[in-house]
Amino acid sequence: MDRPRPAGLDRRQFLQRLAAAGLLAVPGASLLSSCATGGGGPSTAAQGAVSAQNPLGVAADAPLDVVIFNGGYGEDYAKVHEQLYKDRYPQSTVKHTATTQIGPEMQPRFVAGNPPDVLDDTGAQKIEYAVLVNDNQVADLGQLLDAPSYDDPNVKVRDTLLPGVIEQGTFGNKFVALNYVYETYAVWYSKPLFEQHGWQVPTTWDEMMALSEQIKAAGISPFAYGGTNAADYVLDLNLGSAIKQGGIDVVTKIDNLEPGSWKQDTVVAATQRVEEMVRKGYFMPGSEALKHTEAQTSWVQGKAAFYVSGSWLENEMKGISPADFTMTMAPVPVLDSSSSMPVAALRTQPAEAFLVPARAKNVNGGMEYLRIMLSKQGASKFAELTASVPGVKGATDGIQKTPALESLSAGLAAAGSNVFSWQFRTWYASYSTLLKTEMGNLLAGRTDANGFLSAMQTETDRLAADASITKYSR
Repeated sequence: MDRPRPAGLDRRQFLQRLAAAGLLAVPGASLLSSCATGGGGPSTAAQGAVSAQNPLGVAADAPLDVVIFNGGYGEDYAKVHEQLYKDRYPQSTVKHTATTQIGPEMQPRFVAGNPPDVLDDTGAQKIEYAVLVNDNQVADLGQLLDAPSYDDPNVKVRDTLLPGVIEQGTFGNKFVALNYVYETYAVWYSKPLFEQHGWQVPTTWDEMMALSEQIKAAGISPFAYGGTNAADYVLDLNLGSAIKQGGIDVVTKIDNLEPGSWKQDTVVAATQRVEEMVRKGYFMPGSEALKHTEAQTSWVQGKAAFYVSGSWLENEMKGISPADFTMTMAPVPVLDSSSSMPVAALRTQPAEAFLVPARAKNVNGGMEYLRIMLSKQGASKFAELTASVPGVKGATDGIQKTPALESLSAGLAAAGSNVFSWQFRTWYASYSTLLKTEMGNLLAGRTDANGFLSAMQTETDRLAADASITKYSR
């Protein structure tokens, strides 16, 4: 059950929570002594007349401030969306900011009560959603869900979204984050490389271990990973396999902070297989010292056969991957043929969270910008420019697809309703740092499967016992 939150939050409390989550920049630490107020609560935001043509009450001449995470999807798609907004509201001016330093640059603006109107809160330096949500820093987007869609006034926005988008952005009973990208997590490989060697994509762990021996014999590392900032990508191998083997109940227990949830049989078995991979040298030497982009570069150069990542991968490696690389996805393997879910099952985790800060100067304009992003034109342009699937029904229909996007579309079609996701990292900020650290330790051989799972269970038990932490459940 969710704890009630106070209507507002003072600046001191917000800073303390940022500091507790490891998000407070050192130069701002002195602000903790301030008694000035800031944070959540109502603001004097621009208002326009509500009408059939303007269902969200946008003030047509109000400026719009958009901040985009300039990561795997780049910023070109956002410029298209901003122009669509300008076309709709020519009296408005749109400020475009693209950065990778979301937390360091946006934290002072939240503290000062001057956040942007739209924030793509994503990347390694993001402000954890749970911190912002629990401290009333973001607007409730329920009004957006119930608004007519941009293309058809008879269809609500909520009915244009793919499964899981609303769930992923909901905390308690409030929809507060539009996770725009229907990210699909998989094991990626070069189709021509596999054809050259006659390798078959594995469907079970035994097949994957046997193939890894063949790959090593060919002088190639089976897997690469980015140890300095993205070791946690590999979580999809063990936790994904565990969920497919044991069913959705496996991840439900983890999300709900249940006792022993990280010690479930399938989770233990799958994590032990990752430990075995480490012992047998199936991860590219030196991966621990690489950033994810460096590891990915080694992979597309043919130094490793597999890379575990999300659907942004092709776009992130644009201009680096060889023209004939033919990036292709495969589902993570099941433990064995008795699995509860089919091999084709995929983790589809709506991501790239777009927020409208509660104290933005143009809250209605921010929601309208999101409505435009979800239009057919906005969604299809995103798919074309990023080779990725947005969380909008039919967004990739009729567009020219890259090899990765083609394989993603085929994979999603094969999976059908057999998709899954997890929420614990979204709901509880402390997991993000812990996963990077502990998965890094496991992949580097500094700990074993039991050590990794014990660390995860200890944090789960701590969160469950802390009455001051807002709890969520599925």
